[in-house]
Amino acid sequence: MTRHALFGKRHQNLQNIILLTGCLLMGSVFFSALNAQTYKKNKYGLKIIEQINQYQARVAADSSSALVPLKDYIKDLKTAFVYGTTQNFTGQLLYKNPAAYLRLPVAKALQHAADKFRDMGYGLIIYDAYRPYSVTQRMWEVVPDNRYAADPSHGSGHNKGICVDLSLYDLRTGEPLQMPTGFDNFTKKAHQDYMKLPENVLQNRKLLKQGMTASGFKALSTEWWHFSYPDPEGKFELMDLSFHQLEKATAKSGCQAQN
Repeated sequence: MTRHALFGKRHQNLQNIILLTGCLLMGSVFFSALNAQTYKKNKYGLKIIEQINQYQARVAADSSSALVPLKDYIKDLKTAFVYGTTQNFTGQLLYKNPAAYLRLPVAKALQHAADKFRDMGYGLIIYDAYRPYSVTQRMWEVVPDNRYAADPSHGSGHNKGICVDLSLYDLRTGEPLQMPTGFDNFTKKAHQDYMKLPENVLQNRKLLKQGMTASGFKALSTEWWHFSYPDPEGKFELMDLSFHQLEKATAKSGCQAQN
């Protein structure tokens, strides 16, 4: 190789290094700015994702952060979104066009539970899964009691997409299993340790709890229907995205269940 050619090659390599360094620096600045935009704090000092582009950036950085539709993961799924009606404890329409979403690893854990229940002849009824943060604020205005409603100064696992309210139904008849109370009953009868119930009801509650805990969920002592998935490192952020926004984002990403 001639001295001129060698110099030209070294010059080209130097240009490539400079270009790569510049790209890395620009990427660093971009993601720093994006991070600052994503984690806007509210009046309680909580970091809440409020815009769909913030959510999409988070998912691009970590695909396990995606909120996925449970209908794509769970066969014969039923829903009964009372918060999408006025027939709930607030007497208000709390959200429109609801659908059942959970974070990807939580959806997979629930899929595992649903498969086990299905083998026993039961399907899942979802009352509530992901819930926008603004809905939690409205609920607290009606029932400011953290035994039954999440304090908006802390936020809810529903706002993170890691909690689910559910029950079971008989796949053969389509009828719900008899449980201690209806959904969102704020009495001791709804507590996990309330025992003054018919034997079949006690067994149904036990069946639901055992199936969910065996798949990694934790039961709430005051609500037989409520189960949360662990997030010990605080990986999942609070969100205030509408179901319409999530539907559009999911359709655009072409998100599909992966068994």
